[in-house]
Amino acid sequence: MSTIPDLPTRSTGYWYGRAAADLDVLNALRDYRAAETAMRRRTRSSMGMNETDLLALRYLLEAQYAGREVSPKELTAKLGISSAATTTLIDRLARSGHVRRKPHPRDRRALVLEASAESGAEVRQTMGTMHTRMVEVARSLPPEDAAVVVDFLMRMREAVDQID
Repeated sequence: MSTIPDLPTRSTGYWYGRAAADLDVLNALRDYRAAETAMRRRTRSSMGMNETDLLALRYLLEAQYAGREVSPKELTAKLGISSAATTTLIDRLARSGHVRRKPHPRDRRALVLEASAESGAEVRQTMGTMHTRMVEVARSLPPEDAAVVVDFLMRMREAVDQID
């Protein structure tokens, strides 16, 4: 005999026969993901970029902030695309002024990529206010609640990263 009380269950969408509290969490997560997807679509549209362009630019900006150099090969691996697709991507981002190719400082045969200062400013202008709002929400959590949220999101990531 179970000592866990039976929770009311309901069915909504594709979450069948789950406890109401489980559904509330999963539906809130789904709603957040939908809002984030819509935000990314708006950002791509306002910057005139596709998803891969935006991911590449974000990676290059993060690397620059950390003081790291990024090679085309590293970008290929990070994005999970072919080297030919990476060349096309870099060409497109260079033409639009978002990325610059520079000689590698220690290997004359190699190149490194960097996001232009203008692209960093464009990202800050496009996303700065939204990022400020997100940070404010995160800061509003007491540390123990923040730890629970982080743990939950990491476990959810692991759950969806598994291949069935």
